Amino acid sequence: MTQAVKPKSNTLKAQDTLREMIFAGDLMPGSTYLEAELAELLGMSRTPVREAALRLEAYGLLEVRPRHGVRITPVSPKDMEEIYEILTELEGLCAEKAADASHSDEEVAALEDAIRHMDEALAAEDRVAWAAADEEFHSALIRLGHNKRIQSICAMYNDQVRRARAVTLWLRPLPTESNKAHREVCEAIRNCDAEAAGRLHRAHRRAARKLLTELLTRHGLRNV
Repeated sequence: MTQAVKPKSNTLKAQDTLREMIFAGDLMPGSTYLEAELAELLGMSRTPVREAALRLEAYGLLEVRPRHGVRITPVSPKDMEEIYEILTELEGLCAEKAADASHSDEEVAALEDAIRHMDEALAAEDRVAWAAADEEFHSALIRLGHNKRIQSICAMYNDQVRRARAVTLWLRPLPTESNKAHREVCEAIRNCDAEAAGRLHRAHRRAARKLLTELLTRHGLRNV
């Protein structure tokens, strides 16, 4: 018997809607909104909006200020430097653990599927599809680390990375080198070469950090 899908709560609906509005730029970095304004915007009562805001605060997307409403948190090049330092080490550790014979064929296949999707998007010059496939790869890699705490930490910061990448996606060259780096990491994991997997992935993340922060600075996007 198929179990019925439980409908989303109003809090989760508010959380998802606010999150997407922040990514889309409908709620601008640095702007402040009263809970009542957001509730009216979403067509909901203030209680689920307040609960959703508290959840999104934990992910660094906004700041709840008592009696002053909600402030959409800007992300600066300095923020990206610090966030990428954390993600570089944690994802590098996941790559090492995955290569240390702890992976299954199915798990590595998820990496290979993501790379194929990235290649297809690149061939079509579809940057939005490429960004989605890139997220798919990093999510699969983090799962391969088999560490729930690392997964939670990375999830907390990835939303901020997604915001910065969204505004630089059209400013960067086509990411052919990124696809190549992902294939090399995947091959090292397949070959159970933990040293190579960690080294290659950390190098890839450092290159991505350099490119992202340079684009943010060069184009004056100091708070996104």
